[in-house]
Amino acid sequence: MEDVLDVYHRPYDQKRPLVCLDEASKQLIGEVIEPIPAEPGQPERFDYEYTRNGTANLFMISEPLLGWRAVHVTERRTAVDFAEVVRWLVEEIHEDAEKVVLVMDNLNTHKLASLYEAFPPEQARRIAEKLEIHHTPKHGSWLNMAEIELSVLSRQCLDQRIESAEILRREVAAWEEDRNERMVEVKWQFTTADARIKLRRLYPATQ
Repeated sequence: MEDVLDVYHRPYDQKRPLVCLDEASKQLIGEVIEPIPAEPGQPERFDYEYTRNGTANLFMISEPLLGWRAVHVTERRTAVDFAEVVRWLVEEIHEDAEKVVLVMDNLNTHKLASLYEAFPPEQARRIAEKLEIHHTPKHGSWLNMAEIELSVLSRQCLDQRIESAEILRREVAAWEEDRNERMVEVKWQFTTADARIKLRRLYPATQ
């Protein structure tokens, strides 16, 4: 926990950008009966029946110090899907950086080994060497600022029936563009000093 908190209080460094990564799933739901459009004095109405169209996975990439985020919608959440997101970050978004400082949780696919499942060993090694990884502790995913972005995305965009991955991509892209244009930042204020006071029960007791 303290390791992640210390990372969050580093000043912005273009050569070592801070990136938070998290992911979530979205149930794709279709309509059985066509919704009734909104009209004056009456909101759009939906039937209680629906059809399940599977799920989609959303990778949230957030750079909180810049007020920038990107969301990748994938059909699954495999090691290869994760590796491709990391490759994109390292080789395309931050190709000139010395290191990409990556904060993420301990999900089973969030490992350097995933890079070797997806890419030739030489490329996987190049990507791995450009990463400075900081994992949030078990049961401490709230320390990942990308989780905050996912929460906002859920409230502002995903709180509706979306029937296909293609529609999901369009909705998410519109949300992402608007939020990036406004450069909405996450103002993190919780410090190590706060943790030692408010979460003192988590620290070993000393005589």
